[in-house]
Amino acid sequence: MLDTHHSGANQAVSHLLSHNLLLYMTAMSEIMLTPEMRALGKSGIMVSPIAWGMWRFGHASHAEGRALIEAAFAAGVTLFDTADIYGFDGSGGFGDAEASLGRILAETPELRSRMVLATKGGITPPVPYDSGRDYLMAALDASLTRLQVEQVDLYQIHRPDILAHPQDVARTLEEMVTSGKVRAVGVSNYTVAQTQAIAALLTIPLASVQPEFSALALDPITDGLLDLTMERDVAVLAWSPLGGGRIGAPEDERSKAVAAALDVVAQAAGVSRATAAYAWIMAHPARAIPIVGTQNVARIGEIAEVYKVRFTRQTWYDVLVASRGERLP
Repeated sequence: MLDTHHSGANQAVSHLLSHNLLLYMTAMSEIMLTPEMRALGKSGIMVSPIAWGMWRFGHASHAEGRALIEAAFAAGVTLFDTADIYGFDGSGGFGDAEASLGRILAETPELRSRMVLATKGGITPPVPYDSGRDYLMAALDASLTRLQVEQVDLYQIHRPDILAHPQDVARTLEEMVTSGKVRAVGVSNYTVAQTQAIAALLTIPLASVQPEFSALALDPITDGLLDLTMERDVAVLAWSPLGGGRIGAPEDERSKAVAAALDVVAQAAGVSRATAAYAWIMAHPARAIPIVGTQNVARIGEIAEVYKVRFTRQTWYDVLVASRGERLP
């Protein structure tokens, strides 16, 4: 005769075990983000998992600029990204962002020791690009003068100069390092082939690449750049992580679909959509470092909340599918 009491108890235990196993598997499948410093490629430089970008910093007053920098420090940021062209409005302002930061560093020199300072050069409006040795060396010196420092931690070629042979560019980058003016070098907006060429010709590590990368800018995933960086241990600095503002204020159907997928995760973690968008980038195994561009103290403070976000494979792929506009094969 069947013991219905024990049968029911066994079913209850089995159900409980299955439920606990499901919870365990769900927890194990979450992609955890942590605030620990990580290496900037093979450079030996340690940086925060998120950077703060200063492309609009040239318009800040001294007090405003100092407040923004302190907010970034408070949020755990150590990597600060600028460029000589930041501040340029089409007719003037070239170098303004660097100069503004330089004035703050001159008046408060202890800030410099707390930051990993990155800048870029090679855009020469209206040419538009010059990666020749003479120009880049002069551009580096000009950046150091504006920043009022003797050395930057990372110097990147801002845009590839088609007329510059990668071997000549490699020698120039090496000269920057041997001069003591630069600790590590990288490239920005290079194609995969251009990145492979410069990396092969350098006798020092290529520390970083800086592509546009967001839930709305998927090229680094699809063109092989992220795979290359993982293969060669190169850091990825992701510019425009909010898709040029389209993630925060979506207007077209694709952006709205991505925003909706991000909102599911953001609401579960109690964070903003922007924070979830940063976390989506960081969840990729290439460990890309989003460059947060906001010039708002409160929004800079949200950077610290990114570690609350828990993507699963399902929710991460949901964002990808929304961006692609079609199911994965």
